[in-house]
Amino acid sequence: MSVLKKLAASVAFAGTMVASPALAEDVRIALVVKALGIGFFEAAAEGAQEAAEELGNVEIIYTGPTDTTAEGQIEVINSLIAQQVDAIAVSSNDTDALVPALQRAMQRGITVISWDSGVAPEGRQLHLNPSSNALIGNMIIKLAADHLPEGGEVALLSATTTSTNQNIWMEEMNKVMGNYPDIEVVATVYGDDLADKSYREATGLMQSYPDLDAIIAPTSVGIVAAAQAVVDAGKVGQVNVTGLGLPSEMAGAIESGASQSFAIWNPIDLGYSATMLAYELSQNGVEAAPGAEIPMGRMGSLTLDENNEGAMADPFVYDASNIEQFKSIF
Repeated sequence: MSVLKKLAASVAFAGTMVASPALAEDVRIALVVKALGIGFFEAAAEGAQEAAEELGNVEIIYTGPTDTTAEGQIEVINSLIAQQVDAIAVSSNDTDALVPALQRAMQRGITVISWDSGVAPEGRQLHLNPSSNALIGNMIIKLAADHLPEGGEVALLSATTTSTNQNIWMEEMNKVMGNYPDIEVVATVYGDDLADKSYREATGLMQSYPDLDAIIAPTSVGIVAAAQAVVDAGKVGQVNVTGLGLPSEMAGAIESGASQSFAIWNPIDLGYSATMLAYELSQNGVEAAPGAEIPMGRMGSLTLDENNEGAMADPFVYDASNIEQFKSIF
């Protein structure tokens, strides 16, 4: 996936309170992001605030460095330790570098979880994945099949041949192809996460397979390029482009009809879930252990695996019914 777009306005280094003034008994949960000023994380903060209002006694401290460095996050974490916050929920810039600082936090009785981008198990109590490989694999083929009730031909436009996550997602997709017996995958091509090459590959797919019904791109670069290729080829309404993308980048494709729908995890839900998990661990005596099911409010519960990791939900689907709501967020 390409790097999420930053908002135009920069935000000061100091943590931003996104709750009303705290009462003395308020539970303080710090949402530590990779960097301030990124739309994805601003949306996650909205979700955290929603959870805080639902819980009623929570103050959210939304904070992070000004750039995506481990050093910046360590400085933020050390400050939060000095403030004696109740919980830290971090989307990390480095799997291992944050561990010593987070271990100090836990030694001082602070609950520590990671979300979105994890830290090593010894540096947190649990990790919240936005989704799982199996859920993503099923979703990308389902998005195409939902608009092909009588079946049809689909092709995959991935990033590189060595893209670990995308290869896993496509493997997971193949495992569930039996659920879609009328869908035929005719080709897999690679755009190297370069817009121009992805465009050429998408164009080549339509030329090589004149009956092609859909292009599935599990990459935010490829899905945008493929949608543009469909528009330029005059095949809107014939070839549907779907996969994983960002609302801000795919709004035009939805509006033109080049894409009927696409998916990615909802950052609002992610911030909400991380806050609920941090609260359960810090206030309700819930233990993060393999097999545990931890409540996440309206998002259900998180089931932890042997590494104390769990998946939040299916990727969130975006289409004409909701694209206006999200396109300016991330």
